[in-house]
Amino acid sequence: MQITPQELDACVARAVELFKSGFNCSQSVVAAFAPLYGYTQEQALRMSASFGGGIGRMRQTCGAACGLFLVAGLETGSTDPTDREGKAANYALVQQLGEQFKVANGSLICADLLGLNKAADTPPTPEARTEQYYAKRPCSQIVEEAARIWADYLKNRYL
Repeated sequence: MQITPQELDACVARAVELFKSGFNCSQSVVAAFAPLYGYTQEQALRMSASFGGGIGRMRQTCGAACGLFLVAGLETGSTDPTDREGKAANYALVQQLGEQFKVANGSLICADLLGLNKAADTPPTPEARTEQYYAKRPCSQIVEEAARIWADYLKNRYL
């Protein structure tokens, strides 16, 4: 992969920009890096749409972390069903990224990150994106951190 540190930093900024424009946390991370893998923004947004809000707003695994894991699959995912070594390498990377995400944010779980007591009581309808929404949620920073973790991985791998 031919990429510069500046391009990777731009991907991180793009992830935050996408989130602040109304895309969910997973979409924001995936769409920011998708061009590096030959995907259009529309393809990236569609493939990651279901993972926002802790997967379908169920407040389970954070959507930004899911986005991070999706781009890890684009980078190292196995395409041969018998490739146990390839699968293991991808799983090892995802576990490493997940640990980095937990250290940086305190959890992989959306409800924990948002300080929610009852994740199951969350309705499927997303909240309106207002100044109050952004002020009460750490999501912009979490999206930025997930994108930064991936950018750093790519810098270490290719630069």
